Amino acid sequence: MATKKKNNNKSKILFRYGLITVGFLLVAGAIIVKMFATTVVEAEAWNQRAARDFSGVDTISPERGNILADNGNILACNLKVYDIKIDLRHAKVQKRKFIQAQIDSLADSLDLYYPRRKNLLSQHPDTIRKYSWRARLNAEFAKDPNRRTRALRIVQKGSLHDFEVIRNFPYLRDFKGKGYRIPLYTEERNMRIYPFGKMAYRSIGRVNENDKGEFHGFSGLECDLDSFLYGKPGLAKKVTLTSGIGNWITKPSQRGYDIQTTINIDLQDMLEEELQKILEEYTCEWGTAILMEVETGEIKAIANLENINGRYGEALNRAVRGFEPGSVMKPISLMIAFEDGLVKSVNDVVDCSPFQRTSDPHAPSVKSMKQVIEMSSNTGIARVIFRGYAQNPERFYDRLEQIGFFEPMHSGIAAENIPVVRRLEEMRGNRRVTMTERHLDLARQAYGYNTLIPPLYMLSVYNAIANGGRYVRPHLMRRIIGNGIDSTLKTDYIRERICSEETARKVKECLKEPVWGDHGTARMVRDERVMIAGKTGTAFPVPDHGGTYDKSRRRYAFAGFFPYDNPKYSCMALILGSSGLSANRTSGQVVKNMAIRMYSRGLLDNSASYTVNRKSEAPIVHGSREATGAEVAKAVKATSVKTIHTADPAHNISVNAMPDVTNYDAPTAVRILEQQGVNVRLRGSGRVVSQSIAPGSALRRGAVVTLTLKI
Repeated sequence: MATKKKNNNKSKILFRYGLITVGFLLVAGAIIVKMFATTVVEAEAWNQRAARDFSGVDTISPERGNILADNGNILACNLKVYDIKIDLRHAKVQKRKFIQAQIDSLADSLDLYYPRRKNLLSQHPDTIRKYSWRARLNAEFAKDPNRRTRALRIVQKGSLHDFEVIRNFPYLRDFKGKGYRIPLYTEERNMRIYPFGKMAYRSIGRVNENDKGEFHGFSGLECDLDSFLYGKPGLAKKVTLTSGIGNWITKPSQRGYDIQTTINIDLQDMLEEELQKILEEYTCEWGTAILMEVETGEIKAIANLENINGRYGEALNRAVRGFEPGSVMKPISLMIAFEDGLVKSVNDVVDCSPFQRTSDPHAPSVKSMKQVIEMSSNTGIARVIFRGYAQNPERFYDRLEQIGFFEPMHSGIAAENIPVVRRLEEMRGNRRVTMTERHLDLARQAYGYNTLIPPLYMLSVYNAIANGGRYVRPHLMRRIIGNGIDSTLKTDYIRERICSEETARKVKECLKEPVWGDHGTARMVRDERVMIAGKTGTAFPVPDHGGTYDKSRRRYAFAGFFPYDNPKYSCMALILGSSGLSANRTSGQVVKNMAIRMYSRGLLDNSASYTVNRKSEAPIVHGSREATGAEVAKAVKATSVKTIHTADPAHNISVNAMPDVTNYDAPTAVRILEQQGVNVRLRGSGRVVSQSIAPGSALRRGAVVTLTLKI
């Protein structure tokens, strides 16, 4: 019996081995058949596919270079961000048993930390139901597993920290493994960020993605310097790897150059603030301002603000758009007159009686060159130009062209326009132009009408006058860094000289008069701390749709430089406001306030200390509740002192009423108001002279009060 059982087991084992052997032979046969079909029957098709796959070359996008301020601070740079997504068709998701409570817990976590809409939980219940993650996830899991979304985006432009946070949310934390082994994954991309936000927005510019997925600049420096910033794309081809087909880099991408600009962050912030203060004070429509270093032509700050729905924000870069400049053109005409010998001295006189359909309302009727600029005489400057160009009006255009006035600046600012000045020829198209008409146009061109001149071009000539006649090119780019190159750009000149040094000195002397003369049009720009020279100009705008001048509004310009004796900076502001204002009170104040603030910081080759180089007879302003004025005067060796007694912050503070902080120093006033729950905005420097919300008014926590300070 035992022998029979042993024989039965042996036969069963041999039968099983036979089945396994047959199975192996069948598989081997199938493999051989498939190999034959692939290598012989379907060879041509597979060869074509291989050639197609391996001949393909992918482009590797380069990393864009950074834009830097003059001190190296980053104005624009790249940041790696990640779109975090869930693959709801992932094998582990499909195999996993659906548990509603887990999906709801995941949705609640996402609604709390990564809501589909901002402030979703504070919105209407219907909105919450529609846009909550619970509704979205339940809708997906209700579908057939093979019809669910493969790339459900949870976070856009997130970080790796966000990924780790979501990875540990309910439901997702139960998946083991990493990379493609779990349904949660990231897609990396570069994002262009601007750490200083809207500061110098139009000058720095922005980037945009084209139809090829490449990011190129479309405004400002990002556009003008795109060829430097973009870099060079790399190339990668398909190759076979042990894990499949992958990319093999044949030519690595080359990162773009870093560009160091001339923008000074502190001066940029100051210029925007001063421009906005004037725009808000007079409810103007828009304003633009430029600050430039005289010797180098470096643009240190450029601001463009516009009233958009009651708030001022960055607008079109009007610094490079053409406008009729008005009387700020007169010093340029006078410079040409001096250079051409039409007048010899600043004391030479000209008849300012009515001329070419305009008149001069200011006495006297005969003025010196200094008075022509001081009182802004249209007839005076027109008669001077007529001395040399009445017989050939077209030569005035040629003279401007000769000094380089129409050459592209290549400043680095995108959409830069060149000046438009009509050449007053005898024929205009097919029409013969009378000499009377040409003379009228010549007179108007001489004092700033019938022209379109961008503020940057106008300021460049004022800068040349301040620079002794050297016509330096305004620019925003200082240095190129990267790829083994570190190159500082040399100062470039549009013309080595726009005029002789003697002519520049004469025009400069005339430009002092509008601010410091007894009848100057810019007397409000005068300040003893900084001697500013410059010229005002006004012009009526023409509506965008065309037509005649809109006399309900005016453009107010002031262009000048400071300090007068040794100019360091030139500055121009142009503002559009109602017709009842003046350049003296608007654009002139922007330039003045900038000069004072730069002086107070010691940026004009002066000391920032009030005790340095102070004359012994100068009074000291001293705020105190104690009689310590004598001690202060003795300490700074002053012969006189002015004492301002400030209120005691420990008294008269009501909980329910707006405190009176006039005569307080700024820190004390801010502390008192913030303790009452009021937000504070400061304007000016020194002690508080007024507050926008009257003392004693009902106190509303969160209100904004503006404090005006004066020294």
